[in-house]
Amino acid sequence: MSPMSAVLPATELVDLPAAGRRFTAGHTVRLGDVDPTGRLRLDATARHLQDVATDDADQSGLGQTFGWVVRRAMIEVRHAPVLGERLELTTFCSGSGRSWAERRTSIAGDRGGAVEAVALWVQVDASTGRPTGLSERFHEIYGSAAAGRRVSSRLTLPPPPTDADRRPWALRRVDLDVFDHVNNAVQWAIVEEALAEHGVGAVGRFEIEYLAPVGGHDRSLTLLTATADGVSERGLSVWLVSGDTVRVAARATVEADRLRRG
Repeated sequence: MSPMSAVLPATELVDLPAAGRRFTAGHTVRLGDVDPTGRLRLDATARHLQDVATDDADQSGLGQTFGWVVRRAMIEVRHAPVLGERLELTTFCSGSGRSWAERRTSIAGDRGGAVEAVALWVQVDASTGRPTGLSERFHEIYGSAAAGRRVSSRLTLPPPPTDADRRPWALRRVDLDVFDHVNNAVQWAIVEEALAEHGVGAVGRFEIEYLAPVGGHDRSLTLLTATADGVSERGLSVWLVSGDTVRVAARATVEADRLRRG
């Protein structure tokens, strides 16, 4: 691959950089973060990832300059953190493009919790919401860690099949943020719901893509699911649809013995 070739975003879990900025923060898994078994849920994991990203940007001096919108994220749960576990999150920039950057985060718990994550964030103008090019200041701060790695903004999850299972999805007032949108972390709730219905275990690789915003005006939403069997792995795909428009697409991939049909 040539130095200028761009790779697909948020699909690789690259190692910590040998040089450049990295930011570390701690969190504790609280009651509001876990499912009935005490496992750290994916939506709570995403919230911790969002918080450490925000803290990093704020400390770097870039936090109030622009806004950031997540387009794609991948979370690989290797050992699920549990209630009361103290977590250390280390995050860094693992690549960039014209108006976007890729952020890698590693989560290590004091009881063995281990989660790796990567997300594609698009930089937007805070007043217009439109994408804006990364500044020289951004590259001064994060360029060494990214080490010239280029990522595209192309999304890759497939559309739903015509025979996907479907049911209504209710949007709650508490799901909305200050922009009257469903926050990227909250939208992992559709994945958690589908995983529980289909009996998916806590360990695996989970991907999500945000194709269009979900807002307070979206009162007619449908949740679609479809399963797929492989030799050693099984998958569960999820879509959140408004009318004919897919707003969110997600996919879970787990070892074959970790997924049973509901």
